[in-house]
Amino acid sequence: MMTLNKEEIKKYLPHREPMLLIEEAYIDDNGAAHGKYLIKEDEFFCRGHFPGNPVVPGVIQCEIMAQSCAILVKDEIQGNNTLYRGIDGVQFKNIVRPGDLVETTCTLKDRKGNLFFCEARLDVGGKLCCRGKLTFALVPKE
Repeated sequence: MMTLNKEEIKKYLPHREPMLLIEEAYIDDNGAAHGKYLIKEDEFFCRGHFPGNPVVPGVIQCEIMAQSCAILVKDEIQGNNTLYRGIDGVQFKNIVRPGDLVETTCTLKDRKGNLFFCEARLDVGGKLCCRGKLTFALVPKE
């Protein structure tokens, strides 16, 4: 099992700061992808959501999970963009705040051509914060 750091992740994912939202990733022996990201105090998405009581927006939590899902097919990404095709059954169970270390677990459930169907969860300190089914496509860059 090899752990990728942020610079190594950049070799696979097309995302860059401030939208690169995983800092460490690996695929375990069962084929699940795991990612980690420390939510910083000055994140663009926390500054206005909500001033004085910052909360990580749900859509950002989904993006963190999606980037971790992309690690499942990291060797196929070159020359493609990873684009959402669907987000289903997403549930938010606990609040995520600046200072939290989020950890994701993502599994590939099915594949049809360039479409990938995944299940993902996002935890903080072992506590479930978000989960759902994510579908993405690998679309050739133009």
